[in-house]
Amino acid sequence: MQAILKIFTLKRSYILSALIILILVIFNFYGPYTGKFYFFKLDNYIFPVLTLVHIVYLYVLWFKIKEDELTDPQMRNLEYALYVISIVYVYKACESIYVLTTYSEYEDHLLPSAFLLIGISLVVLHLIFLGLTLLTFRYRKHRVGDYKFNDMDHIDSWE
Repeated sequence: MQAILKIFTLKRSYILSALIILILVIFNFYGPYTGKFYFFKLDNYIFPVLTLVHIVYLYVLWFKIKEDELTDPQMRNLEYALYVISIVYVYKACESIYVLTTYSEYEDHLLPSAFLLIGISLVVLHLIFLGLTLLTFRYRKHRVGDYKFNDMDHIDSWE
């Protein structure tokens, strides 16, 4: 684990996450079976919208570390939302693996020449992105701190 932390420092993780988000958002509109981009399908916009939460989380984490601030309930809620969004990231990774494994089924059909190259690249990018997301959570815990709030934040005004 220490070797991974030396390779993927916080700064490198930020840069790599931003770069991978950009690439994955662009290729989210790409149809691997046809080799065309589909900008008019509404379901292609789900992933880019969800990555906005990831970008905001990266910014908040960067700001907290830069200003040497502690966690707050808003950051906690943002991270919890990112936990749910990570399920979509896992789904996208599995979907990319599925598309790549169907190559032999459609071998007799006319597939784009870049099918395997783009398919393998997308699988690798999705898996790296999942790993970077988990690594970001670890950096938050070690650099910013746990989500411990004093009792004043949990007072129920209805009592």
